[in-house]
Amino acid sequence: MICPYCRKEIPAESNYCPNCGASLISQVIERDSLKFEIKYSPSYSLLEVQLPDNGHVIAEAGAMTYMSSNIEVETRTRMKDSGILGTIKVSLLGGETLFINDYVAKGGSGVAGFVSAPLGDITRLKVTTDKGYIIQSAGYIASTEGVKLDTEWQGFTKGVFGQNLFMIKTIGEGDVFINTFGAIDKHDLKSGESLVVDNYHLAALSETCSYKVHMFGGLKSTILGGEGLVTDVTGPGEVYIQTKNVKEFVDWIWRYIAPRVQARAESSRIRFGR
Repeated sequence: MICPYCRKEIPAESNYCPNCGASLISQVIERDSLKFEIKYSPSYSLLEVQLPDNGHVIAEAGAMTYMSSNIEVETRTRMKDSGILGTIKVSLLGGETLFINDYVAKGGSGVAGFVSAPLGDITRLKVTTDKGYIIQSAGYIASTEGVKLDTEWQGFTKGVFGQNLFMIKTIGEGDVFINTFGAIDKHDLKSGESLVVDNYHLAALSETCSYKVHMFGGLKSTILGGEGLVTDVTGPGEVYIQTKNVKEFVDWIWRYIAPRVQARAESSRIRFGR
């Protein structure tokens, strides 16, 4: 058997590649006539969607990695779901793309694969009329037709979860797929049970949960401890946590490249007399 990632030979029936660590276990989900398969969890997850003739799936612009040649793509702005103001808020406030894509198989069945930028896992959130979710906007990958993304909700428009970290609410009925940075740690909270979550680790929570955003340990701890904002989440409901923090990862990389960047800038200043 050949690993689809490192392309090295591995023992047959392996669950994980001994060379690169990629998971070879897939999760198959069926919704009506659509078939979703989450491959290579938890580190290099990819969402593959099998569409019947005229089958339809919606995905974040830029998430597509491959698709059958008979799949037609229509790009539209989010204002179809939330109005022109919602579209502007998605782009300018949340830092997300203005666009989403509709993928429709024509003249037969088709297949399409989707991923997001973070190296991590993908999971499905099953949305019903009485059970929605609040999800990190950057984690959205794809959804079925019956799900709408509410960007008029105050958690997005007011940015209550912190600078450059916006959440959106799901409305309707269907499936939503989200990508996390790192693995997914799911917590099922009972009524009255609480959990304190660092905001950059918060991937999603049930709409049935109540929450309160505040500084970690007060202003002094926020400045000296570097934790920033946290959210007190109280059940009943589900909380999905991503095990890695994008901001901390970027800061960690910058720690090593900053001296080189600064040295080159200083060299250029001396060379050109600026």
